[in-house]
Amino acid sequence: MEDALAAVDAGADAVGLNFYGQSSRYVKPEMAKEIVAKISSDVVPVGLFVNHSKEDIESICDEVGLQMVQLHGDETPAFFGQLDNDIKIIWARRVSDEGTGLQDIGLHLQSCSKNPPGHLPAAVLLDASSPGYYGGMGKRITLTDLPNYKEHFHGLPLILAGGLTPENVAKAIRIVGPHGVDVASGVESSPGIKDRAKMQAFVDAAKAAFS
Repeated sequence: MEDALAAVDAGADAVGLNFYGQSSRYVKPEMAKEIVAKISSDVVPVGLFVNHSKEDIESICDEVGLQMVQLHGDETPAFFGQLDNDIKIIWARRVSDEGTGLQDIGLHLQSCSKNPPGHLPAAVLLDASSPGYYGGMGKRITLTDLPNYKEHFHGLPLILAGGLTPENVAKAIRIVGPHGVDVASGVESSPGIKDRAKMQAFVDAAKAAFS
C-alpha cells in the first residue's frame, strides 16, 4: 500500500499489481483490492498476469476491480479473444538480438484480427529478454531498431520497459518515441521494495521528456 500511494504521489499514471506468485512483487488479490480502493480515480490500476487461466484472470479482475491487465507470459493472440471484452490487454513481449523481433510481434498482432470478436490488445509492452524469467530482470533493451515499431504494431501504442532508470528514461523516450514507459527494478532499493526518491525522479524525468 505504501509503495502504491508513493507512486501515485510521484505522479504515475498507472500502478501495476503483480499477481505472479513467483515474483518478489507478488500482491495478494485482497491487498490489491484495498490498493485500488485507495488510489486516485485518475490513476489506472493494471493487473500483471503470467500464464494464468482465463477464469483466474477474470475472477481476480472482478474481485479487485480491474479493467486493464498486462499479460507477461506465453499467452497467444488466440487467448485474447477468450477474455471478457471489458478487459483491456497490454501484451508484454520480450525482445532480444537473438529472439523475438518487431516483425514477429507484428505477425502475431495481425493474427488477432481472426479472433472472435477480434480482441486486439490496447497496447504492446516491450521488455528485455532474460532467459528463464518472464520479466526483464532489469536488463536493458537495445534501442537501435525500436523507433521502427510503428511499421509493425498496426497502430497500437508502445509501452517501453527493460532496464529503465531515472538516469536513462529520458534518453530512451527521445530515441524510441513510445506512448508510455514502465518501470519496476529501476526504482527499487531492493527486489520488490520501492524507493520513493527514485520513483519521483523517474516520473519527473519521463514527464519532462514526453513534454
